[in-house]
Amino acid sequence: MDHFGRFLLARPYWLVVVVIVALVGLPLTIWLDLRNLSDETLRRQATSLNGIITSVRSYYATNVVSRVVNSQAETQALHNYLDVNGAIPIPATLSLELGAEIGAVEGDVEYRFVSDFTFANRPPHKLSEFERNALLQFRTEPQGAQFVVNSTGNAWNREITLMTPVVMAGGCVSCHNSHAESPKTDWKVGDVRALQTVTVRQPVALNLWSFKWLLLYFAAAGTMGLFFAAMQYKLAGSFSRMNDELTANNEFLAGISLKISKYLSPQVYKSIFSGEKDASISTERKKLTVFFSDIKDFTATTERMQPEELTALLNEYFTEMSHIAEAHGATIDKFIGDAIVAFFGDPETKGTTEDARACVRMALEMQQRLADLGETWKEKGLEHPFRARMGINTGFCNVGNFGSDERMDYTIIGAEANLAARLESIAEPGGIVLSYETYAHVRDIIDAEPMEAAHFKGIAREIIPYHIKKIQVSETQTSKIPQVEDGDKLTVDLTSLDEPTRALMRAAIREALTKAQQPEPAG
Repeated sequence: MDHFGRFLLARPYWLVVVVIVALVGLPLTIWLDLRNLSDETLRRQATSLNGIITSVRSYYATNVVSRVVNSQAETQALHNYLDVNGAIPIPATLSLELGAEIGAVEGDVEYRFVSDFTFANRPPHKLSEFERNALLQFRTEPQGAQFVVNSTGNAWNREITLMTPVVMAGGCVSCHNSHAESPKTDWKVGDVRALQTVTVRQPVALNLWSFKWLLLYFAAAGTMGLFFAAMQYKLAGSFSRMNDELTANNEFLAGISLKISKYLSPQVYKSIFSGEKDASISTERKKLTVFFSDIKDFTATTERMQPEELTALLNEYFTEMSHIAEAHGATIDKFIGDAIVAFFGDPETKGTTEDARACVRMALEMQQRLADLGETWKEKGLEHPFRARMGINTGFCNVGNFGSDERMDYTIIGAEANLAARLESIAEPGGIVLSYETYAHVRDIIDAEPMEAAHFKGIAREIIPYHIKKIQVSETQTSKIPQVEDGDKLTVDLTSLDEPTRALMRAAIREALTKAQQPEPAG
């Protein structure tokens, strides 16, 4: 069955052929069976007619012809013709005896002559309810129906009875009215004397075999249907098991992919699982904006912390920074101890300028968020909260899969990536240092000042770093916290604060100015 199912799946046109054959075969079998039914009906009718004619001929030869030939007396028509030499039966007697003769010879055809006026020396006829009603109908409506048909029988044997009236003619009237044994002597021409009934019986099983082709067709179609149903049931079971296995595999793969996503940046994860990138060793040269950060004095800050506390603190820091990086579209390369390496420009890029601007916005938001976390950590008892140094550089790097066929890493290499790390190393805690090319792309959104030119290990050219002082355009600045600079100076960007906060800030400044303008009391 499996082989046949696979055969049909591989060659579906054979199923179309089977359907066409079935559609053509149905009318063909019906036509063959109708022809067979017609032949069978005609055969039975011919057989019945032949039996009836034979019975009539035999009766006529025995009770009419032979009696007339063998008699020397005058021939008479009598109801008791057997008692008179040379007499022949009257029509009523002929009908009675002929009916018995036909019924004895032809089992499926019965002929009866019944009347409610029988001669005195004859037993009365037993009339059925239908026969009595038919006599009444014929007598009350002489111009009505000329016959009555009654269908009876059961589911296995049917019979049809046809009844016609026997009407008195002139000779019959004079005979009956003058006969000594006649129960009625006032007959008139046209009166209904009796009923003539013909009953034909036919078992349903006789016609059933007339539809042998149709039965054969249904048997073949049913067998084929059962075969296909069994095949479909088995296929459905196989598909159900396959679906269950597929669901289980999908759930397993979904769990695995979710776990893998924790080790990859969203962009890399998406590009791999969408098929945009192959898991093969390959690199390409692209212009990227590289970000590098680490925590100032991380070892000294955490040396007194328990491993569990350090793990929780570091994970909180990386989680917050990762959310910010993902929001700005950064590809996080790796975490190295307390350091974060990320870049913009692969696998997705918005152009060199937009990549550089997104990276700087990300760095500013990270520093602001780290300041917020510092306040929280101080409240929790951390004496020296984390302060990060950040370096950003824009330049050409090799990006792609590095490693072996068994294990590889998606990362970047090149002097420009190293330069971002060198710039981070000269940044102040809480500061951001840019290369000139990065500064050139973002100079309209930040306030930065050049630092002293420097030479870095592995970099042949002289580098002029730029240190970010403040943001000039607030549309991309998300910081709402004031920045404390040298001495007692307080710089506040009121446009970054909501109205209630600005109102409180203004009230506090007025109160401070009022106190400052009041004269000091005399000593």
